[in-house]
Amino acid sequence: MTKSSTETGSAAASAAAATRADEPSTSSQRERRRRILDATLALAAKGGYEAVQMRAVAEKAEVAVGTLYRYFPSKVHLLVSALAREFRRLDQRTERSAPPGDTAQERMKVVVEMITKSMQRDPNLTEAMTRAFMFADATVANEVEEVGFLMDRIIARALAQGEPDELQLSIARVVSDVWMSNLVSWLTRRSSAADVATRLALTIDLLLGTDDSPRRARLHTAIGNGNGNEAGEADAATGIASAGGAADAATG
Repeated sequence: MTKSSTETGSAAASAAAATRADEPSTSSQRERRRRILDATLALAAKGGYEAVQMRAVAEKAEVAVGTLYRYFPSKVHLLVSALAREFRRLDQRTERSAPPGDTAQERMKVVVEMITKSMQRDPNLTEAMTRAFMFADATVANEVEEVGFLMDRIIARALAQGEPDELQLSIARVVSDVWMSNLVSWLTRRSSAADVATRLALTIDLLLGTDDSPRRARLHTAIGNGNGNEAGEADAATGIASAGGAADAATG
């Protein structure tokens, strides 16, 4: 994702580990943290970003406001932590069950579609968590890096059919960056769900399609001829076509 695309996989993994190390160690603390995050998600699902107020979260989670601030120093910290938990659950699900598909291209499309639909299912909640992610500063760096690392790994597993290597993570990072850009476009009503699905499928085809893929050849011809429609679609995946060779090496 955008926040992690300049980081190496190992750096992002270290940040994710640091985030987990900061989590409560006792069962009562973990339960309190769970209630706080559940309350955050419930409020966000009902009213979006503006509905998540620290006092309202504390009241719904049945904790003191001071206790809430000890766990989460800010609203942004709270929402990004909730997003990280959601991606952790997705990561566990994809680790247990490999996506269907005979090729890396097919498997990646299945995984990306699953993530996209899960986020589009609740626009208010997604808007709240995405805004927090985009607003996050250095004080939430570990949580932001964990989200990026998990997103990249979930997508990269579709390539690797197991634990991905660094090249596969790099390819996944390109896809996750395009995914985030299109999610924001959908949230701000500049793109429909169908537009998002088309652009993401195009991105994956350009990255993972074989050199003799009819669609890839057609797109490259359209771009070369300056075809407005298809070239415009391809522009959503700026620079991706040139990465095709590296992608083929990673999936071969």
